[in-house]
Amino acid sequence: MLSKRVETTLYSLSAVPPVQPERRSEERFLSLLRVGALQIGNRRELCLIRNISAGGMMVRPYSPVETGSRISIELKHGESVAGVVHWSERDLVGIVFDAPVDVLALLSASGMETRPRMPRIELDCGARVRSDADVYRARALNISQGGICVRVSAELSVGAHVVVSLDGLPPARGVVKWRDVDGYGIGFNRVLPIGEIMSFLQDKQAAARRKAG
Repeated sequence: MLSKRVETTLYSLSAVPPVQPERRSEERFLSLLRVGALQIGNRRELCLIRNISAGGMMVRPYSPVETGSRISIELKHGESVAGVVHWSERDLVGIVFDAPVDVLALLSASGMETRPRMPRIELDCGARVRSDADVYRARALNISQGGICVRVSAELSVGAHVVVSLDGLPPARGVVKWRDVDGYGIGFNRVLPIGEIMSFLQDKQAAARRKAG
């Protein structure tokens, strides 16, 4: 039996704003999205932050927001980011920031050390998954302290015990919790320390900046 996925706010180091998602059934999701305060002119209300990247944000507002509107989003710790609504589709809005934000600095400023878990961070890098004596090439899609989502070149069984390896992180033992068209969700046997993940992400961010420069 497949486990039900939990929808949480996804962070990305990419400079590209989140794009409009494909419309799929969301009945399989339990939603635990981060809350922000949306400001349009004199109007202020809460919203749910679905995705945030260096270049923009995807939010779920509680009232209609028109394309082209200037907007700012205040996060729980008081930091605000401003931009323009680039697209609006049903219950989701895509915002392009006026200037790129440092996502890792945003995470550090949010008081992660006092929170039980770090949020999910989007990845696009190679990985290896070992199941018994077999080792498969994989693509890491996102990671948190508690688990990772990967796209693997072979079929894995839900409930299988695996070891996931990424360059820059110690190999992590875990269990395949769910699978869908996007890949496999693997829950780690131990919670990864925030320092390990932050160091890994900072190396990825530095490499991306060197490549862009």
